Amino acid sequence: MDRFDHAFTALGQRINGLTPPERPASAPVPLASLIDRVNAAKRLYQQGVRR
Repeated sequence: MDRFDHAFTALGQRINGLTPPERPASAPVPLASLIDRVNAAKRLYQQGVRR
């Protein structure tokens, strides 16, 4: 094994040993809110077509 292989293997082992950062759990978005956002976007799009 040459120096490159050794360094690459060591780097791979270090990466595999890392733990992913903790993400705070966000509250789920209510389905009604998502539907309202989609409907608002559709209205804006339809208004833009008429221009």
